[in-house]
Amino acid sequence: MAAENANLSSSLEDYLEAIFNLSKESNIARSKDIAKSLGVSRASVTGALRVLKEKGLANYKPYDYVTLTETGRPIAAEVAQKHKILESFFVDFLGIEPNIAQEAACKAEHTLGPGIIAKLLCFIEFVKHSSKNGCDLADQFEKFCKKQTSKSAGKRDSKNGAE
Repeated sequence: MAAENANLSSSLEDYLEAIFNLSKESNIARSKDIAKSLGVSRASVTGALRVLKEKGLANYKPYDYVTLTETGRPIAAEVAQKHKILESFFVDFLGIEPNIAQEAACKAEHTLGPGIIAKLLCFIEFVKHSSKNGCDLADQFEKFCKKQTSKSAGKRDSKNGAE
């Protein structure tokens, strides 16, 4: 909800998330580390930091450390949490490769609203709870997917053999 209230672009949310992640231990981030983390130029980082400063979300001075403001920290935390939930779902429940899941989570975190994220989190907790009660839904889903993949491969092989 906080990120929506700040009216931020996906790109600015990515910068906030990068600052948040980089500053977990020391509460500070450096622009060169932000650039490396996001795979962008330092000039792009400078431009984004200026906008985040104008919006009151980050403390920034050229050639100095970057910190999140009291307003920026919860917004950044929310973006990071959405990313973590999505990436976890993609890897742990859908069996997606971690690097692909990370990219997909980064894209999806900006478009899925809080209602969808809340339902997804509830679903994850449901699956974990079911697993504790002896019904491993994630494992059953993985087996089902493998079975479906085998069926699809068999259909393709029979079509290719008929040509």
